[in-house]
Amino acid sequence: MGKRRFDDDQITGILKEHQAGVKVADVCHKHGISEPTFYRWQSMQFGNAGLDVKRVRALEEENLKLKKLLAEAMLSAATLSEMLAKTPKG
Repeated sequence: MGKRRFDDDQITGILKEHQAGVKVADVCHKHGISEPTFYRWQSMQFGNAGLDVKRVRALEEENLKLKKLLAEAMLSAATLSEMLAKTPKG
């Protein structure tokens, strides 16, 4: 499979041009893409919209759990360091 000619931001920009009222044929001609490619991008963008929101929420929840675990581990490490500093060396 070859290198992608357009990145995600460019594809979004092209799709937004059409949403602003430009005809599909004109957008495709301007950017040198075929109409089937345009419609494939459009279906991928709108088809994944619900999945992206769910994925972001799941990642946010996982991130929160990991932050709590890290805070607990750091607290334990600090407590152990403090206890070691207080014990007499002998």
